[in-house]
Amino acid sequence: MNDNNIFLIGPMGAGKTTIGKLLAKQLKWAFYDSDRVIEEKTGVDIALIFEKENEEGFRLREEKAIDELTKLNNIVLATGGGAVLRRQNRINLINRGT
Repeated sequence: MNDNNIFLIGPMGAGKTTIGKLLAKQLKWAFYDSDRVIEEKTGVDIALIFEKENEEGFRLREEKAIDELTKLNNIVLATGGGAVLRRQNRINLINRGT
């Protein structure tokens, strides 16, 4: 278990990204937003991914992104609002940080 990661979960619009950026700055850690990482990797926004691949396609991309991000050290991660609905995401988040 890596205690040197903080993961923020909660519904869309709860302030995970805003708080995460401030917390990461305070800790001098890197900040990541899983939705932004997915958008950067695909070159399109989340809405288009949902439109073209449906929710299942997006959730597969999200699971891969969260798996990769949670393996990093000293990060604050803001997850997407539905990230914890997937069992593998919950496992990775529980085992790789707080």
